Amino acid sequence: MRNAPQRPDEVTEDWGTVPRNRMTTATRQEVLGLYRSIFRLARKWQATSGQMEDTIREKQYILNEARTLFRKNKNLTDTDLIKQCIDECTARIEIGLHYKIPYPRPIHLPPMGLTPLRGRGLRSQEKLRKLSKPVYLRSHDEVS
Repeated sequence: MRNAPQRPDEVTEDWGTVPRNRMTTATRQEVLGLYRSIFRLARKWQATSGQMEDTIREKQYILNEARTLFRKNKNLTDTDLIKQCIDECTARIEIGLHYKIPYPRPIHLPPMGLTPLRGRGLRSQEKLRKLSKPVYLRSHDEVS
């Protein structure tokens, strides 16, 4: 017979009590793998200008950004939020490698450039801007 859960965020299984929103081993491995790949990328990074000062500055940016975001998100337990952070990290790595820049690519939207829904004005514009924000910029405004 199974025991009743001790707390509402726990599920009782045959092998004991397990937190419901706990990061799985596979997710943990994926996050640690991304962290290691970012540090490998920073170690091998070369600035497109070819100047050593730019290379050092860009390497430092990559390392600081990774440390800041990983520390900020280390206590996440919601699997959907963890998946969003993994997707953002992967997108930023791919974009950085493709465009040869470590910084997130800005999006350029004029202030009232999105079509409002039924003329609701500024509130709908703000909502549309938030929805149109690319995955690789989700945490950029929070950190920068």
